[in-house]
Amino acid sequence: MFGYVRPSDRRLTEEERETFRAAYCGLCHALGASYGPAGRMILNYDLTFLAMVLSEGGGTCEKRCAVHPFRKRRCACGDAAMDTAADMSVILTWWQIQDGIADHGLFQGLKYRAAALLLRRAYRKARRRQPDFDAETQKRLTALAELEAERCPSLDRPADAFAVLLAGAAQGIADPVKRRVAEQLLYHLGRWIYLTDAADDLAKDQRSGSYNPLPLRFSVQEGKLTEESRQELAQTMDRSVERMAAAFELLECGVWQPIIESVVYAGLYQVGNAVLNGTFHQRPRREKYPERKAGHGDA
Repeated sequence: MFGYVRPSDRRLTEEERETFRAAYCGLCHALGASYGPAGRMILNYDLTFLAMVLSEGGGTCEKRCAVHPFRKRRCACGDAAMDTAADMSVILTWWQIQDGIADHGLFQGLKYRAAALLLRRAYRKARRRQPDFDAETQKRLTALAELEAERCPSLDRPADAFAVLLAGAAQGIADPVKRRVAEQLLYHLGRWIYLTDAADDLAKDQRSGSYNPLPLRFSVQEGKLTEESRQELAQTMDRSVERMAAAFELLECGVWQPIIESVVYAGLYQVGNAVLNGTFHQRPRREKYPERKAGHGDA
């Protein structure tokens, strides 16, 4: 995944920060238990968010790990959703790696081939555990690759392909009402991730000639969106977040509720704003990611 989906740290109490770290550590332990060190390598914020949305509740415990060998840390445990999210994380990462292999030549693709070699055994296991999700992920990414190959000028068609892929992660939720609501939340999150990643990769894609829908839809100068285009894209990204928020209001997430609320109502806007302003990959002070809608004002 991409690492864009994170809570706003300033919106969380210290207890809520500890709860978020418990989810992060819980998914890390689930990845490690099922897939070993290769599984732990793919852990990120996006996948932790997915685990919290899928969660049916569970307790916490304290564990040590290789990163924190001397002090036990609180982590989520007893929640089958962490194992499901671990399986899906491996599958999503595998197909993202395959996309990287397809998009790069022999030498530029070496890092993707090396990653695929490390993750191959984990992927085969995850595929056995989640065959339907694996098949749907491959289907959607194949459709997305076809749109990229034809250099589709639409924003909606490729964004929809990725959004439907991510919405499919909700299929395992037993409660039909929660499943439908989670599908909507994840669908609009997937759309937002696709647009955010396109904006983040714009300059790189312009240099390499790789497909990116933004120059086919908006005005670009010197590898950057013009101010008018940036504001227009920001509004499109914000609409996806607003629809996520509408779904979130119908979702009961238990102990994860304030964390997910922080992501939906602040974290995504902060990250979107930073990506559009070109500051996301810097190491800023906290105030560099202001809590405002994407693209509104300087970061």
